[in-house]
Amino acid sequence: MSTVTTTSIEPSAPPARSPLVSWLAVISVMAGIFAIVTTEILPIGLLTSIGSSFTISDGMAGLMMTMPGFLAAISAPLVTVATGRIDRRLMLGAFVLVLALANFLAAVASSYWLVLISRVMVGVTIGGFWSIGAGLAGRLVPAESVGRATSVIFSAVPLGSVLGVPLGTFIGDIADWRTTFLAMGFFTLCVLVMLLLTVPALPAERVTRLNVLGGMLRSVNTRFALMVTFLVVLAHFGTYTYVTPFLEQVTHLSSGLITVFLLVYGAAGIAGNFLGGSAVVRYPRATFAAAAAMIAGATLLLPVLGKWDLGALALLTVWGVAYGAVPVCSQTWFAKASPDSPEASSVLFTASFQATISLGALVGGVVVDHFSSALVMTLGGATAVLTVLAVWVHRVRNVPWPTAVQ
Repeated sequence: MSTVTTTSIEPSAPPARSPLVSWLAVISVMAGIFAIVTTEILPIGLLTSIGSSFTISDGMAGLMMTMPGFLAAISAPLVTVATGRIDRRLMLGAFVLVLALANFLAAVASSYWLVLISRVMVGVTIGGFWSIGAGLAGRLVPAESVGRATSVIFSAVPLGSVLGVPLGTFIGDIADWRTTFLAMGFFTLCVLVMLLLTVPALPAERVTRLNVLGGMLRSVNTRFALMVTFLVVLAHFGTYTYVTPFLEQVTHLSSGLITVFLLVYGAAGIAGNFLGGSAVVRYPRATFAAAAAMIAGATLLLPVLGKWDLGALALLTVWGVAYGAVPVCSQTWFAKASPDSPEASSVLFTASFQATISLGALVGGVVVDHFSSALVMTLGGATAVLTVLAVWVHRVRNVPWPTAVQ
């Protein structure tokens, strides 16, 4: 991979608009990310019903999680380069339109390979929209409001788990999984209209060129951020992708109760997002280690305590809090490792995170098909334990951060 360098075209301040319109633009970007996050992880709650529709195994159905992550990992750096001179508003709109079409294609797919094509489109949208939208707050609101606007935009990530997936699962339960994707497609079109009406013209401020990422990878902290992100995301998505089959086969829950359990998990994720965000600035190692340890404990105990409803619910709550902290911890580690290259750090974070989501879903699918969903949980827990050990080694070796944060 390579270093991302930027050539300035012209600096620009946020356009002079009313505060209401400016904040509506922020909310529309948040809604776009919400639609993306929800669409990406929607198959988790619908995995078995989609699989039964096409008479495929749970592991094969897990490819719906593998495809977007793989494509997002590729498109994140490529889109950063290829669209460097194009108005960001137009690019946001284009990617949201692709997302809407992907949902509609999934809703009418007559075969599973068409569903996978729709997931390829989702992956391209993830890499493209995130590479542009994540850093737009400073161009939408005045400087004194950038922090608050950024928080609003990123709140879409846990909200996608809390509202999007359980609601999608509920719709799939009372209607069918195709209706869920159809509803998501119409919602995404509404987001597109909102984006075009509220986001101002955003001509490119700088042209981004991809050279060699080797300079960043020579940093020990960047390499370590890559390693622990790989381990913890592999542990999570290798297991959580198949939580619905586990709850059906081991806990023996009805589809209605599974929706409730996923809702509780998502609510816990919101709490973990805010708790992790406030703690990681002061205690980056301890916060990351605590999150990984909680994921390890929850997944290792699920095959034992998850046989009972209350045990499964309690462990999913712990798991939700833990994973809610993971993205903000990982992103903070990448930012601290390369404080002089924020854009390159963002690209590297997005690409590595999404690639590992893909790999985790793929590996978990192989284990589910050849063994059981219970073994998936055990192996995921063991991987999370390795994350804790890696952070501990980093601490024992006293590897310094390039900033004052320790």
